[in-house]
Amino acid sequence: MLIPKMAYLTKGVGRNKEKLTSFEMALRDAGIAAQNLVKVSSIFPPACKLISRPKGEGMLKAGQILFVVLSEQATNEPNRLIAASVGLALPKDRSTHGYLSEHHSYGENEKKAGDYAEDLAASMLATTLGIEFDPSKAWDEKEEFFKMSGKIVNTRNLTQTATGHKSGEWTTVVSAAVLIMEWMESK
Repeated sequence: MLIPKMAYLTKGVGRNKEKLTSFEMALRDAGIAAQNLVKVSSIFPPACKLISRPKGEGMLKAGQILFVVLSEQATNEPNRLIAASVGLALPKDRSTHGYLSEHHSYGENEKKAGDYAEDLAASMLATTLGIEFDPSKAWDEKEEFFKMSGKIVNTRNLTQTATGHKSGEWTTVVSAAVLIMEWMESK
């Protein structure tokens, strides 16, 4: 059974005349270009510990298969604002799972994209915990309500934004939750 014991959040931006190379440069900036990435859906495992990026990067090996929840966005339009965000919501009871969300957009600044991703993760968690809420409320109101319920204790996001290169080169942004398996710990 592969259940991640640790996870960390990372982000990056890349630019190049080639779209694929721009993506590679964004992964390099995020510190996950030397691994073979496998995108997974958005469950934050029970009892999984959120660690720092430097600690997590120290556990990685070149060429390994790495499970990630990945958000990405790219543009070759000059000055176009792009965003990639990962949201996280953790329950008070850490024996149950939390949620991660991916959001990518055009024209949203870091706060707007980040709040949206965080709201997505928290709303998904709230529905599994049986917390009734008004989905039409603004994130700030829902966030306060979720935390006051005593069932959701931690929400956050990590968002990367960039504007398209002025000469039309590809610009790519990524944001990811990197899942560390127990067997990866022994380097």
